[in-house]
Amino acid sequence: MKTGLKITAFAAAVAATFGTAYGVGRGVDPVTAGGQKTAGHAEAGHAKEEQGAKEARDGHAGHGTPVAGAAAVPGGLQISERGYTLDLRTRHIAAAGERAELSFAITKDDTGRKVTAYRTEHGKQLHLIVASRDLTVYRHLHPARAADGTWKTPVELPEAGGYRVFADFTPQAEKEGLTLGADLSVAGKYAPRELPATSRTAGAGDGYEVRLGGDLGAGSASELTLSVAKDGKPVTDLQPYLGSYGHLVALRSGDLAYLHVHPNKGGPGPEVSFTATAPSNGTYRLFLDFKHNGTVRTAEFTVHAGRSAGDHSEEHGH
Repeated sequence: MKTGLKITAFAAAVAATFGTAYGVGRGVDPVTAGGQKTAGHAEAGHAKEEQGAKEARDGHAGHGTPVAGAAAVPGGLQISERGYTLDLRTRHIAAAGERAELSFAITKDDTGRKVTAYRTEHGKQLHLIVASRDLTVYRHLHPARAADGTWKTPVELPEAGGYRVFADFTPQAEKEGLTLGADLSVAGKYAPRELPATSRTAGAGDGYEVRLGGDLGAGSASELTLSVAKDGKPVTDLQPYLGSYGHLVALRSGDLAYLHVHPNKGGPGPEVSFTATAPSNGTYRLFLDFKHNGTVRTAEFTVHAGRSAGDHSEEHGH
């Protein structure tokens, strides 16, 4: 899938270093899905030569990374690109908290012909992200496509105001994916909220907590690690979600430039690592989806690209 942020494949030695699963703290037994403690957990640090070779054959350096010389336009900022258009049929929702149906299509060229053939990426033909303009509401949806190319999905948005809808997909006729964006509004009294404060930890409900390691670099590749714990104990048996042990989306505050990445090889926990490059200094929101005990959960972070670890507040912004 095409994104505005580049994903860089690690060399084998780096992948082996950062793909290793670590416990959270000393003297703490890991927790498994059945609630049983284990004496330890296996290291997972697989080299990425095969992935790199495939990406080279495909003509791109990583998931969503444009080929050399391609325009470095951040993903999600355009409704049309390379002849494809996100035709969002549902532009308004009558009330906050109301269950509604989002309807849209991807069209090709000026004819308005709907695209009906897609490549499967991470288990789905299309990933749909809906985020509020103040980045305090986030939804990751997987709509169903009719034979005529129309996509539909139910959605319930809790706050009135402006939203951005992102369609992340790869047409069957293309090797490189796209991320297109369109605006959506929810009627009602709108009171924008401040962006949550930066924090190294985020709750995900029911005793789950995720800790962020590393810093999002601007203009250069950086390693981000997210460690999952439940009730203070590291989770070592994360379940695959969309073909991997974690799924990360980042949105730039201000214009909502979009990043959609998947982890480096490793797992099944407690650590999931990602490699990404922010297109600029600035504030970003990170949304990590992970699955454990059959439930998909989301942990949210506010980070500043271009700052060192010492510049991040340890306040809880959740």
